[in-house]
Amino acid sequence: MNVRAQISMMFHLDKCIGCHTCSVACKNIWTDRQGTEYMWWNNVETKPGTGYPTQWEDQEKYKGGWSMNGKLKLRATDKVRGYTNMFHQPHLPTIDDYYEPWTYKYSDLFNAPASDDQPTARPISLITGKPMEIEAGPNWDDDLSGSPIYAANDPDFAELSDPEKQALFEMERMVFFYLPRICNHCLNPGCVAACPSGALYKRGEDGIVLVNQNVCRGWRFCVSACPYKKVYYNWKSGKSEKCILCFPRLESGQAPACFHSCVGRIRYLGVVLYDADRIEAAASVANDELVDHQRDLILDPHDPEVVAQAEKDGVHFSVIESAQKSTVYRFVKEWQLALPLHPEFRTIPMLFYIPPLLPVIGQHKDGVYHIEEDTDDYFGSLDRARVPLKYMARLFAAGNTAHVRTVYEKLLAIRLFKRAEQVGDIAMTRIEGMLAQVGLTPQQCEEIYRLTSLPTFDERFVIPPMHREQAIELMDDVQHFKAEDGVGFNRKPERGL
Repeated sequence: MNVRAQISMMFHLDKCIGCHTCSVACKNIWTDRQGTEYMWWNNVETKPGTGYPTQWEDQEKYKGGWSMNGKLKLRATDKVRGYTNMFHQPHLPTIDDYYEPWTYKYSDLFNAPASDDQPTARPISLITGKPMEIEAGPNWDDDLSGSPIYAANDPDFAELSDPEKQALFEMERMVFFYLPRICNHCLNPGCVAACPSGALYKRGEDGIVLVNQNVCRGWRFCVSACPYKKVYYNWKSGKSEKCILCFPRLESGQAPACFHSCVGRIRYLGVVLYDADRIEAAASVANDELVDHQRDLILDPHDPEVVAQAEKDGVHFSVIESAQKSTVYRFVKEWQLALPLHPEFRTIPMLFYIPPLLPVIGQHKDGVYHIEEDTDDYFGSLDRARVPLKYMARLFAAGNTAHVRTVYEKLLAIRLFKRAEQVGDIAMTRIEGMLAQVGLTPQQCEEIYRLTSLPTFDERFVIPPMHREQAIELMDDVQHFKAEDGVGFNRKPERGL
């Protein structure tokens, strides 16, 4: 067992209102400069929909992530293809897959000569500076679920039958939800594995994936290999850039900008402990087992054996204490309510989502959605969900509907428990049967409800001490070994994380 610490995140999709405040906060801090105009390290997509860049989930098109053919293998490249395609990346998104960023020529409003016509500010490209016709944007499909242009082309519809697809576009069933996305800071990141320069790396003390700008040579293998398309190429500097999880803020005890500014308070951040020796095995199992093995990777921070091994492996006890207080751990591992996005990409993402419950409650009868009460089939309404469970399973469980159904049964039981308690229109005896079926107690329901609806700032963001002094010691040791015996990075330092 090789215990390491990883900053992990969780987004509660039932609480996202699609305001894009997170995107704007990130944009203003990190990507408001030349060469980054089209970059959105944080973006909020509408699902069903094609996303940003367009159809990023279609790995037959983009070749991101890992495939399993006897053993793990990058879809985008390998040692042979890496050399032959060094100067040509055939599966890169184009600017049309993102969008051509623009501004408006405001000077025309002020400098136009006197005329009977009202002057206008024409859109001009931020790349070429020439006039352009606006055809797309980073949130072009916002709130357009049901649109034959966007939602109908969602790659996740592949598992749905034609009647299920058609039903989603009926006006009385039309529904959408928001999906905020940032870099997942994966345990098995394709971008790190694909980089021929070694510019991408995971920080040993917290697992954040970064790009060393001094080493990056702009080969863009990382862009191809990231299945979430969260690595971008800066056309001005010729370097790759990505979400850095606001590590300067974390090092000073502050939450990342998108987390701090979130209006719906959907974002949670904490640290988890995991067994690095089992990463390859966890990423190599069949699709329907990926979620279970990813959960098994995460270790119990209260287990004395795990604590002892973590300290032996260089994890500071203050970080272990933070892992013990982590709300993310409780939602992901203890209550098993949060799921990874597209685990079939096999990067083992460390951003988890609680699927939205709102679109699935109830059935349609006489033009009204309602909850069935006169039946022992407590969760029958899930089978008549407006968004089919197969769609959610394609998003969050590699197609394993059982995982998504289990999460929804727990969420539905908690919601009806609070409804019976506060409204009183559902018999508590019926709720007790629901809780017994999903394996929850009233005390757990209260705790989940409180951490969902009424969490404090310190509960949403359990930021561990970064202990940068130890990381600096590690780098000093490496440089010392390199100068002393020329072995350099091939020799394991005596101290480190």
